Amino acid sequence: MILGLFFILAIYVVSIALLIYGFFRIKTYQKQNLKPKNSFTIIVPFRNEKENLPILLESFSNLNYPTDLFKVILVDDNSDEKFHISHFTFDVSQIDNIRVSNSPKKDAITTAMQHVKTDWVITTDADCIVPKNWLLTFDNYIEENKISMLAGAVIYKCGNSFLDHFQQLDLTSLQGATIGSFGLNKGFMCNGANFAYTKSLFESLNGFEGNDKIASGDDVFLLQKAIEKFPNQVHYLKAHDAIVTTKPTENWKALFHQRVRWAAKTSSYNSIFGKFLGLIVFFGNLSFVIGFFLLLVGIWPYPIFVIFAFSKVTIDFVLLSITNQFLTKTKIKSLLLNSLLYPFFSSTVALYSLFGSYEWKDRQFKK
Repeated sequence: MILGLFFILAIYVVSIALLIYGFFRIKTYQKQNLKPKNSFTIIVPFRNEKENLPILLESFSNLNYPTDLFKVILVDDNSDEKFHISHFTFDVSQIDNIRVSNSPKKDAITTAMQHVKTDWVITTDADCIVPKNWLLTFDNYIEENKISMLAGAVIYKCGNSFLDHFQQLDLTSLQGATIGSFGLNKGFMCNGANFAYTKSLFESLNGFEGNDKIASGDDVFLLQKAIEKFPNQVHYLKAHDAIVTTKPTENWKALFHQRVRWAAKTSSYNSIFGKFLGLIVFFGNLSFVIGFFLLLVGIWPYPIFVIFAFSKVTIDFVLLSITNQFLTKTKIKSLLLNSLLYPFFSSTVALYSLFGSYEWKDRQFKK
């Protein structure tokens, strides 16, 4: 038992070390102050977001980008109350989602695509805020690189609660794995709150065809399809000026269902690397949980568990700290407590996602 758990830990440590190596291989990008050239359509699927949408639209108003080079399409996914658009200097329209699959968000993007006239599409969420140089940074990178898809980073705007700190650490780990995998040329994950691609690429991939029965994954499945067919045209934008800010969930139940929704799609990944890493992370966290209970029942001596826990926490800390420094340039809060709690939370989410249902936007979904 002890040897088996330490063997899993060894594979886990090597895997995270490779992600750390990959993270440093992706160079931080600085916009080059090139003249804006590319036109974008920003697609925002939403449901019951009347409080968040005005804040997002206001951040669009503050964009350092010509208003004639971007348009906004809001896609209403059966909100209880109609959202009324105020007057803005940029082109913004609102359409109703046309549901044809089990995935509301994929349907929303597909519906919006029928109205897109620009070369580039960029998606974000209604509860986000974009930085002023968001589109300009994307544009400059696109001008300098021959690409058709570009993924960006997302962070939480956190308060001072333990729940917020826990979520920030969790999201930081996902962002670190995302950047690291791109650095290893094994990109398999991204975030739809900051994701750009050409309309022609979307059409050549037949959109979300093949995974539209899965409720989530409008981002990762499209990314994996693109990497499989056009690996050299998919990049990660590691740029401070392109980091989108979103809201953390308000309670533990909402967080649990959100993470279950994210985890439920892992088994359907096309990426072998993504599946392998998902399994390694799961078993790495589960082995920590098993080791803790072996300690409690007296099977593991205390020094053995300390060595095991220290090894895992240390390698995690390295990836988390370098990622957090890029994302927020602040110190990680409640690191030790979060690190001890996270394996229990993550293992529970992973196991529940194999057979459980989850709530999303006041609706129930099955795996």
